[in-house]
Amino acid sequence: MKILLILMLALSQPVSSLPRDEITALTDIHKRDLSCVAAFAIIASEQERGIESALNYPLLTERGRAYAGQVGEKIMADTGKTREQVRDAILAAVADQQAKVIDVAEPDAVVDAEMAKCLPLLDAQIPPKPKPTLNQCAAMLQLAYEEVYEREKLSKMAQDLKTLAFVLDSRAREKMLREGMSGNESDIILTQTRIEMAGLQDDESEETALDIDHCFALAAPDKKGQNLEH
Repeated sequence: MKILLILMLALSQPVSSLPRDEITALTDIHKRDLSCVAAFAIIASEQERGIESALNYPLLTERGRAYAGQVGEKIMADTGKTREQVRDAILAAVADQQAKVIDVAEPDAVVDAEMAKCLPLLDAQIPPKPKPTLNQCAAMLQLAYEEVYEREKLSKMAQDLKTLAFVLDSRAREKMLREGMSGNESDIILTQTRIEMAGLQDDESEETALDIDHCFALAAPDKKGQNLEH
């Protein structure tokens, strides 16, 4: 189950804890944060399964996992609880979140209210990365494919990246064609963008990091009238 994978990864880092006789109870803030971790895990799982209502929110797999890790570490440090105890508390929070939408008239409204409370906390703690343009995404996925291919040849991951890179490259060219650019002009722009993105990739600093999850969203099956830049 992907929710469990997200939570296990988030709590995989070791952290020192207080002696067992100094374990303290969860505060209201801890409980609020656990509730948000659970909400993010559920939405992230639904986003990976392509559930349309979940895709109305920011993509949460990466940032949700990072947030869960920070919340877990803080609770362990504050209360002395073990990693297993925090994991159990998160799973209980997941169950509570799922129970909230059972047998209610408007489950989406319940989720919207929870996300309205939680997303500002996420943005404050883990600000979203800048979204790359369609051209940048085409370059990023092509570079990712080449890196994986060099390491693994045509593995499943390499094949998937190759497909995504092709889709994004095609959409980037179609967009530039609609804007009146020639095929040669598109070639030059995409080549230049790839060189620029390779330079950013070599930098690897947090300041230059772009939201690659946005690229996967841009590569999703197109909806009629959808603006691929958003």
